[in-house]
Amino acid sequence: MEKRSTCTDDLSLGGKGGLRGQDFSESLPWEVSQSIFARLDPPSLCCAALTCQRWRSLIQGCDLLWRGGCLEVRAVCQREVDRDRGEGLSWKVTLVRNYVVSLVKRDWLAGRYSSVLSAEELLGRRMCPLDVHAWGEILEAELQR
Repeated sequence: MEKRSTCTDDLSLGGKGGLRGQDFSESLPWEVSQSIFARLDPPSLCCAALTCQRWRSLIQGCDLLWRGGCLEVRAVCQREVDRDRGEGLSWKVTLVRNYVVSLVKRDWLAGRYSSVLSAEELLGRRMCPLDVHAWGEILEAELQR
């Protein structure tokens, strides 16, 4: 049976025989480390923040790392993101609050559930509560199909 990778497996540079144990964020300028972290999607960024205290501190302390993902989420959840930012929430909190909602809403708006005939067909699919405004957008999209 093949071992599944976790977020802490093979995080050192070089892989086999490389610089095992050396943390790139300690040897590179912060701007370069930030550029590396900025390429991660939101779940991977959260996972990286759990790797060690240094990464957690670097990732948690940099709002710019969360801003990019948050702007992507805003493409689907503009009202929700604007509300959270208007309430003074950080980019990170706004992203964490709206990421799964954006994935579910994107699937509904794309018509991935248009042909569902029963609740059993939704088992195993990603779901989360949506507010009345989101359901209104989804209904409008369905009516236009």
